Amino acid sequence: MSADNVLTKLLTGNGSHVEELADDYFEGVQAGQHPDVVTVCCSDSRVPQERMWSIDRPGAVFTPSNIGNQVWDVDDGERIVDGGVLYPIHHAGTEVATVVGHTGCGAVTAAYQVATGGDRPGPQGVGKWVDLLVPVVKEGLESDLVDANADEERVINQLVEYNVDHQAQFLRESADVPDDVAVYGFVYDFQGVYGDEYGRAYLVNHDGETRPEVIADRIPDEYEGATRSLLY
Repeated sequence: MSADNVLTKLLTGNGSHVEELADDYFEGVQAGQHPDVVTVCCSDSRVPQERMWSIDRPGAVFTPSNIGNQVWDVDDGERIVDGGVLYPIHHAGTEVATVVGHTGCGAVTAAYQVATGGDRPGPQGVGKWVDLLVPVVKEGLESDLVDANADEERVINQLVEYNVDHQAQFLRESADVPDDVAVYGFVYDFQGVYGDEYGRAYLVNHDGETRPEVIADRIPDEYEGATRSLLY
């Protein structure tokens, strides 16, 4: 599809969006925002950041995203919580943060390839984010949670979950994230890796708890099947 065709498709789609909106659609958020949750997703086009929760109202979800659903950035050589995560927490009253990875993640795959002797991807803007993931992947491969000898697809999906846990832990341990902010970790499965429900966001981390049977006791019984783990 040519660039002009893509542009026309965007303009047409936005026109339909405008026509479909109720007159009061933005009424409650025109003066400010108070999102219920900040959710850090991978910036993969296959991960629908708001639709996965069936949210269709503005102002409910603050959605920073990047390569590999990373909650940090680097400032003067130090890893700090990214401003896109901290802004709604400190300035918009948000008290829930989620990290959402996804099966078959290209960023985790690239970091795995670098960690196992492959080439660093470019350009620099991509390589930087992969570099930040490499230590996480190496730690995962050396842990007793990931089967480093399994087939590559399984190893990568285990590392996806390991990375979600690592990112959630970074938020929970940061002095910049208040103790009363709940932190949850999910893996969005559109490949049938965790089960046969495509599009299910599996809850793999509940405020630091990663055992599915314990997490299941903390959530309504009807969602017990939404908590599973690929890690040992």
